Amino acid sequence: MTSPVKFAVVGSGWRSKFYLRLAAMAPERLEAVAVVTNSDAAAEAMAAEWRIPVFRALDDAVALRPDFVIAAVSWPAMPGVIEQLVVSGTRVLAETPPAPTADGLRELWDRIGSSGLVQVAEQYMLMPGHAARKSVIDRGVIGAPTAVQVASTHLYHATSLMRSMLGAGMSEAVVNARQFTAPLVDPLVFDGWREDAQPEPRRNTIATLDFGEGRMGLYDFVDNQWWNPLLSRRIVIRGSHGEIVDDAVTRLVDGAPVTSPLSYRRTGIDMNLEGNDLRTIAFDGAVVYRNEWVGTRFSEDDIAVAAMLVEAGAWARDEGPEAYSLAEACQDHLLGLAIEESARTGRDVHVMKEAWA
Repeated sequence: MTSPVKFAVVGSGWRSKFYLRLAAMAPERLEAVAVVTNSDAAAEAMAAEWRIPVFRALDDAVALRPDFVIAAVSWPAMPGVIEQLVVSGTRVLAETPPAPTADGLRELWDRIGSSGLVQVAEQYMLMPGHAARKSVIDRGVIGAPTAVQVASTHLYHATSLMRSMLGAGMSEAVVNARQFTAPLVDPLVFDGWREDAQPEPRRNTIATLDFGEGRMGLYDFVDNQWWNPLLSRRIVIRGSHGEIVDDAVTRLVDGAPVTSPLSYRRTGIDMNLEGNDLRTIAFDGAVVYRNEWVGTRFSEDDIAVAAMLVEAGAWARDEGPEAYSLAEACQDHLLGLAIEESARTGRDVHVMKEAWA
């Protein structure tokens, strides 16, 4: 891609600012051309902070001809914003989820699913560690993947990891979930560090997702697990010939079990003067992931979101395939809703084939 990806953002919340921050940090590859807000006060604040055009009407941002428009609005507002952009013929990158409820997903798909103009902002499979693990899986190192256990992120993000690692596609699923409550200290939350934090009741949701053909997902999420530094992030991918546990890969070599690490090369440590960056991830002497954002000092989540924006730009310019389609997003949110329903009712929930499948 020879010119920066150009995008506009609808919304003025923290997620909108996330995209604007990445564009400010990597202007040679990402360009935010406009923001659309729903109030004069928000417009004034965004213009002062980001020094780019801020509008109250979508049409004004679309008139600047961005490659795509990011819809980063509230869950209830999301379907309407997506549809308004699609009707205008504009490519859309919608934040997750594209609609709040199962019926909302179906109605949105009925209205604009065939347009081919909507992608959804799901970055987890583009995170360096997950991308490296998928590369190891695709090389056949652990054989056919059969089970994925995720204890790091919630609902549709976790199911996207499961389906991608398993190659489950749009398979039907049987979901069984339960919740348990126990005291836990939360020293870090979205708003920052909490002084003298005390144990408070926190829910732990455990769910199994049976995708058929011997493939299963195990979901394990505790309230505020994204932020709480007392809780580790774990992923286990089991295959027919071995398994990946976080950054350790175990498989048979010449009839003996062998464990090899995913090795991260990070610069800027000790006397290294190359800058503070993740450079590569290697497995058994081969590079399985290479950071294309060296020099930006992006965090790993930043890297994933920036990569998602570039993929969306290539798709919008007809220079690349869909990255994470509206159909994929609908399927993952439907599975997430099934986890919540099963936990609430104590019964299995069957996720059947939908129109987007």
